[in-house]
Amino acid sequence: MKKNPISRRKNDHLDIVLAAGNSSYGVDPGWSALRFEHCALPELALNDIDLGTQLFGHTLHAPLLISSMTGGAERARFINQHLAEAAQALGIAMGVGSQRVSLRSGHDQGLTTELRRLAPDVPLLANLGAAQLREADGLDLARRAVDTLQANALIIHLNPLQEAVQPEGDRDWRGVLKRIETLTTQLPAPVIAKEVGAGISPSVARMLCDAGVAMIDVAGAGGTSWAAVEAERASSAAEREVALAFADWGIPTAHCLLAVRHAVPEIGLIASGGVANGVDAAKAIRLGADLVGQAASVLSAAVSSTQAVVEHFDILLRQLRIACFCTGSRNLAQLRRARLLPSHLPPP
Repeated sequence: MKKNPISRRKNDHLDIVLAAGNSSYGVDPGWSALRFEHCALPELALNDIDLGTQLFGHTLHAPLLISSMTGGAERARFINQHLAEAAQALGIAMGVGSQRVSLRSGHDQGLTTELRRLAPDVPLLANLGAAQLREADGLDLARRAVDTLQANALIIHLNPLQEAVQPEGDRDWRGVLKRIETLTTQLPAPVIAKEVGAGISPSVARMLCDAGVAMIDVAGAGGTSWAAVEAERASSAAEREVALAFADWGIPTAHCLLAVRHAVPEIGLIASGGVANGVDAAKAIRLGADLVGQAASVLSAAVSSTQAVVEHFDILLRQLRIACFCTGSRNLAQLRRARLLPSHLPPP
């Protein structure tokens, strides 16, 4: 059977991201600029620290999201199964990759209610590109994305840079904000707006909030650069040169997170983009994140097995718990008030 060209592109994406490992393409996500004040007398028991939180009516054991990464590729079936089983075992949330291919082609790549069966007790987040909302059946596609997974919410991913440097990209984004606003009023599930690695500015965050989105994933620069990924896929030297100029484009995640939290204090925020470990996750929560997402960092484990994914996040959770312990924070609310060293305080 001839492979769908979009599926082929998604397979290319997986190969390139796996080969790149944790490369940030020279962009510092900003966590290194922050340093917690160490508490030498925490007056806590490490095992008593509560990392629990809530998301769309579900209790999470930790403020973690397995971020979107695998839409459209046939091998994503097994990757998503491993991720769903791990999310259930860990009590954390899971977002799937773009469902465009599975909904358009009928080849589901595992993006079915089977994921809900594997992860019955945790939030599952469906996913569709913002550009698809401009299509004639965009709203119906969004509803199907949610219904197919019995999802708790729908991620609308914003990737104008990737689309602009991709030869097959959707380059007409006129009216996308209005479509998002219509979606938030008609979809019976919450809508999450997510960038894919270039960050969301305060002004765009305010527009999204006013349009009715329930959460924003800032997904800043410092993690996977989709411009660099597309450069690797380029079929000509000119296409590669155009894309590579934007390999380090975007707002670093920590800067983005802090600015958006100040701009829209009323909305839930997800921090993703260059979150390498539990200390980075603790810093993200300190700057105002409600959840912290990882994608590329866990991809190689997800290719391997469910147990590998569990072990990956177990390390991150141990690091996050120790960061709480060494700041005297018995829960996430206290971590959000943990002291930073004066020279490392973020600007007002």
